[in-house]
This record gives sequence, C-alpha cells and structure tokens, in this order.
Amino acid sequence: MDCACGHAHTPALDPSGTPVPLSPAPVALHGRLICHDTAQMLTALDLLQDHADASRAEPGCLRFDIAQSDDPMVWTLSEVFADEDAFAAHQARTASSPWGLRSRDMGRDFHRHAAQVMIRPEVPSDHAALHALLVRAFDGPAEARLLRALRADGDLSHALVAHVEGVPVGLVALSPLQAPEPAFALAPLAVHPAMQRRGIGRALIDAALRAATGPVVVVGDPTVYAGSGFVPADLASPYAGPGLQIHGSLPRGSAVVHAGAFTAL
Repeated sequence: MDCACGHAHTPALDPSGTPVPLSPAPVALHGRLICHDTAQMLTALDLLQDHADASRAEPGCLRFDIAQSDDPMVWTLSEVFADEDAFAAHQARTASSPWGLRSRDMGRDFHRHAAQVMIRPEVPSDHAALHALLVRAFDGPAEARLLRALRADGDLSHALVAHVEGVPVGLVALSPLQAPEPAFALAPLAVHPAMQRRGIGRALIDAALRAATGPVVVVGDPTVYAGSGFVPADLASPYAGPGLQIHGSLPRGSAVVHAGAFTAL
C-alpha cells in the first residue's frame, strides 16, 4: 500500500507456511483509526502520508499499511514490527511527531499481538518485496539481480520465503548445478537486518535442505553453514576455497558449474 488516503487497500494477511519458533517474537498491530468530525479527517489526510513514510523508514518496522475505508472517517491499518523494542521505538517517535501531537483525540480500535514467522514457497506477489529485502540485506542490488535472473532463466528450483503475516523477512534459493549427479546451489540467502541472529537463517537453510533432491553446494562463511551439516567441498569450481561447502556428497574433484546467472556476480 503506497497511499495513506484511500487509493489502495491494506493487503490481506498471509497465515500460510511452516512456523519458525522465534524469541523475541515480532509484534503486529491491526485495527481502525476513527475520526470524529471533518476537521479530524482533514488532519488525517494532511499528516498520515508523512507519518506512514516515517514509520516505514524505522529500522524495525516491517510493515506500515494504512488506508481510508469506504467510510471516509475510518482508516484501517496493519503494522508489523521486528520485536517489542522496535514497536516501543515507533511509539516514542510517533508521540512527539506532528501526527502524534495532532491525532491524540482521534478514536483508536487496535488489536496488538505477537506475530509468527512462517516459511513457504515464494509467490509472485512477493517479488517486489524480495527485491527490496535483498538490496537492504546486502547493501546493494547484486543478489537481487541474481534472484531475478534465476527466475527469468528458469533456473530457480526453489525459493523459500520467511514471512510475517505476508511480509517477507528472509529468503533462500536453490538452483541446479551441472554436476555428475543432480545437485543444487544454495544462494542467495538473506534475512532482514532487523530480524537477524534469531534463527531465521538456520530455519531457511534447513527448509532448503529438505526441499532439495540431491547434494547442496554453498559458497559462504563456514561458521554460518556448519551447524546445518555443511562440510568443506573438494570440487572443481571457480569458487573453490574455504568457503565452498557441501551438504551430501559428490565424488571428490568433481567439476560443478553454477547456473548462468552467477556469472554476473
């Protein structure tokens, strides 16, 4: 949702996937903002877009969607934050903002709850959010371009998304390797910066291993992947070195070739 004045609708919440136990849990807030008179409605129209933009810019804000309903005096909202600390920071910023100061007398009918991280296959509606997630997680567009190219080339064997009520917060992808037997490359792997070091990456790796139908090769930090059973790989590859690891086995010295999209990295 890009507009705070009714030109779009708050997206439906997505409960699908396999749950990932997480502590601390994300925080979700859903409900209604209710204007009591035309003056309050005009204040909302004047200030809500800036408030929404500032909220989305907060490091711990995962979703901030607000839209005018069929009743012009009522706005519906859906917010998701990385954890209680992120939500508290949002409240503190809001309290002293122009919106916070001028909206105090408006009605609020909100429900707040601990949200669940789920893992499921990507769907087309995830694509734009995944692009933004990868750019943010890697501080640049290279991995986002890789994912897009794998899709375009038909080389995206699996793309598994960690999400909170439909908001992507993590991704792992598998693509086919040319190898002596069916095998896969694991990349990219990404987790939203506000959600890192909480077990989402490990859960995504393990989900990818369950989805794979052969050995999985990865290039990365061994300390990240060893806990999921990866070991150093003795393979002929442009990526040969300490970071080349495998889960499962291929004959020693086997030549492996990544999908063409990797050549652009």
